[in-house]
Amino acid sequence: MQDASDDALLHAIGLGSDEAFRILVERHVDKAYAVAIRILRNPTDAEDVVQDAFMQVWTRRGEWQPGKARFSTWLFRVVTNRCIDQLRRPRTEAMEAAPEIADRATDQVQAMMQEEAAFLLSAAMGQLPDPQRIALVFSYHENLSNAEIAEIMETSVFAVESLLKRGRQKLRHLLRNRAGEILASFTND
Repeated sequence: MQDASDDALLHAIGLGSDEAFRILVERHVDKAYAVAIRILRNPTDAEDVVQDAFMQVWTRRGEWQPGKARFSTWLFRVVTNRCIDQLRRPRTEAMEAAPEIADRATDQVQAMMQEEAAFLLSAAMGQLPDPQRIALVFSYHENLSNAEIAEIMETSVFAVESLLKRGRQKLRHLLRNRAGEILASFTND
C-alpha cells in the first residue's frame, strides 16, 4: 500500500482504512507543516493547522472526487486557508519562536552572517501582507508553479504574478533599508 497513488489511498480512506490514512499523512505532513510554519512563523500554530487539515481529510473521507484536483493542491489550499484564519484571530499573547541555535561552524563569522541574513529575511517576510507572503512561500519554498499557486489561493495566475512581483519589490525595499542600518552599526564602532 506504500506505493499506492494518493487517489488510491483516498479511495481506501473513503472505505475507512486507517492504514491508508496513516500512509497519506506520512507522505504529506512534512510539506504541509513547512507551508504552515512559513506562513504562521509559530510551530504550535503550524502543528494545529496541519492537524486540523488532516482531520478534515478524515472527516470528509467519503467526499473525495478523483481527478478533480491533486490531493496535494487541495491540502495546500486547506492549510493556507486555515493559516489565514489563524492570522486573523486576535492573539492574547504574542510569542516569538525561539531562534534556532546555529551549528558549530569553523568560520563563526560566516555562520553569524548567514544567521543574520536568515533573520532579516524572516523579519521582512513577516512584514509582507498575507497574500504576498503566502505566494512567495509557495513559489520559493515549495517550488510550485504560478498556476498551482493560483489554484491553491483560489485566484488567477495574473493575480499570483502580481502578488509575487509586489512581494519581491517590498522585500527588496525592506532589506535595503535594513542593510543600511547594519552597515551603519559597523562604522559607528
